[in-house]
Amino acid sequence: MRLLGMYVLALQVQGAAESGPSRGQDLMSLIPQGPVPKLVLLILILFSVASWGIILYKLWALNRAERQSSAFLDVFRRSSKFSEVHAVCKNLAESPLVGIFQAGYAELNTQLRQTPAASPGGPATRPTLRSLPALDRALLRAAGVEVNKLESRVAFLATTASITPYIGLFGTVWGIMAAFQGIGQTGSTNLAVVAPGIADALIATAAGLFAAIPAVYFYNHLASRVKILASEMDDFSMEFLNISERNFS
Repeated sequence: MRLLGMYVLALQVQGAAESGPSRGQDLMSLIPQGPVPKLVLLILILFSVASWGIILYKLWALNRAERQSSAFLDVFRRSSKFSEVHAVCKNLAESPLVGIFQAGYAELNTQLRQTPAASPGGPATRPTLRSLPALDRALLRAAGVEVNKLESRVAFLATTASITPYIGLFGTVWGIMAAFQGIGQTGSTNLAVVAPGIADALIATAAGLFAAIPAVYFYNHLASRVKILASEMDDFSMEFLNISERNFS
């Protein structure tokens, strides 16, 4: 009995060694057959590639925006004049705070230039802010523009996360239908006949989940970072309004 057990174990090891080199071929055979499953798989691959491109680009862009916003706030709070802050805006153009500052600075200069001239021989007229609500509206409009820039292309990740599982499910249903048709044509329910068709069908579901899961995660991640930057823009707008009201009212 002991000798028989060793013989069976040797046969199992030999069978595993012989099946090892064929695994690469088995992986190639997982590509579904037929035009519709291949089209479904191609669509899912395109969605996955596009979503990963957006993810990498938005991560890079948000990192730059956060770094430059921190540097801009440091310059803004250390400077005593808006003109000094305006001079560094070109070097920190990736910060959304720069766009808000430039819009507010332009509106502020427009209002200050409308200050009535001093009468001859009279005291010089101090530049004053004519309409604080108008300045607030300019800042709000600029903040909306900057938020739209930050949110651009992020919605595609939500679309990918919601639609690719259904595309994969469609491919799976189509593959199972084809597998049952094969069973009907052969008249056999042998596992060797059924398993390949079902395996082909499940590849579409796996590809759909492969595209959807990273899209869901990074959509939430990017949306939370955009929300934080939008909150910083609101705080900066209030700070800009307070300084303008204190110095030019």
